[in-house]
Amino acid sequence: MAKSKVGSAVESLGDYLKEQRVASRLSLRQLAEQAGVSNPYLSQIERGLRKPSAEVLQQIAKALRISAEQLYIRAGILSPQDGVGGSVELAVLNDPGLTERQKQSLLDVYSSFLALNGASPADDD
Repeated sequence: MAKSKVGSAVESLGDYLKEQRVASRLSLRQLAEQAGVSNPYLSQIERGLRKPSAEVLQQIAKALRISAEQLYIRAGILSPQDGVGGSVELAVLNDPGLTERQKQSLLDVYSSFLALNGASPADDD
């Protein structure tokens, strides 16, 4: 079940990215070049075959001139109720001193603690 949830998140991310790319009147090749990723990799993301890292999403968002947070939500990295200000996830994702692997590990641990406690980030006060 968890796999299908991840798959649907990636698929909707791909659909959203394609919509944004088309709205920006960019070809797949142009967006790939501007975002600094390969054309085949971007194609796989759009088709829902690959789940990009937060760093790649940030590069794509910058190239499309859209909010990286929206892409994080669509990719399942952030949940919609996290909000933009004060989010633990955003703090981790925006920390330049962490590698992508370290960021993902921290987010995984944070999510597991929330699940263990039966809370969502919006419940933390």
